[in-house]
Amino acid sequence: MRPTIFLISVITICIITSCKNSSEEKTPTEIEKPNPAAQLEFKIAAQLGEGAFWNHESQEFYWVDILGKQLHIYDPVTQQNRSIETPSRVGTVVPKNDSTAIVALDDGAYLLNINNGDIAQLSDVEKEMSINRFNDGKCDPNGNLWVGSMNLKEEMPSGSVYKISEKGDTTTMIDSVTISNGIVWTKDGGTMYYIDTPTAQIRAYDYDMDTATISNMRVAVEVPPSLGFPDGMAIDEEDKLWVGLWNGNSVARFDPLSGTLISKIEVPAHNVTACAFGGPELDKLYITTASVDMTEEEKEMYPLAGSIFVADPGVRGVKSTFFGTKNPTE
Repeated sequence: MRPTIFLISVITICIITSCKNSSEEKTPTEIEKPNPAAQLEFKIAAQLGEGAFWNHESQEFYWVDILGKQLHIYDPVTQQNRSIETPSRVGTVVPKNDSTAIVALDDGAYLLNINNGDIAQLSDVEKEMSINRFNDGKCDPNGNLWVGSMNLKEEMPSGSVYKISEKGDTTTMIDSVTISNGIVWTKDGGTMYYIDTPTAQIRAYDYDMDTATISNMRVAVEVPPSLGFPDGMAIDEEDKLWVGLWNGNSVARFDPLSGTLISKIEVPAHNVTACAFGGPELDKLYITTASVDMTEEEKEMYPLAGSIFVADPGVRGVKSTFFGTKNPTE
């Protein structure tokens, strides 16, 4: 028990000191300030929405339904969603220019014409790997696509992360992956963050701009099971990480330097898969979700699962790199 203190000034000092100590002892799962909940942006029953990407040139939101075998392009102004069928499961999408995007299909990477649906294979990576499929990917500051694969049964580390150049040159960058997911680069291009979902970790790597290679792997964030499983990822202008949480009903913002959870955005869907900063000022967070892997009770609780949601994150994002193009912030 504390002794009684009669001087108001002394009491004030003690209170301030106590609050400061409490802040310093913040645990990795303690939240400083919650964000407003996400709102429905576009209702759709996607099976496995993923691949969130904001096209800052066309002001459109690119995303995929992996199991539905569709690339989607959503216009927030008109609230119209255009769908393009793909010949197999489509793991991710990144625009190349105003008519072309690169997509990862079951048997490799393809250039897809978003106007007429024509496709041309750029790399046949993992063409013979029937136990895997592609799952997520983004472009590094040099415009190379980094795309990861995952084990279909989610049981063994048979996947890898590949770097694919504009010419189609393909290099294995990370191996022994089970479920490859979110991948982003800091604003200065010096650090790459990456998620292999079953590890429940966000890993950091040094990224060399001259050689487009990585080194010095370390764990930046340990995601506790109570939050869900880390899935797709975006990065804001403060180099903080925004991670969709599978089985977690939310997007979490992490500080990769301290490993702490800063805030969460609740999403009315059980399986939150990916997110991207969008809008003219990059101050909106567009969020993809899935309708698979839910119990009957969860389906009743989250009838909007599979839809696109939007939230006000309270911070701006950065422009994502197009395929074959240098980082737009340079």
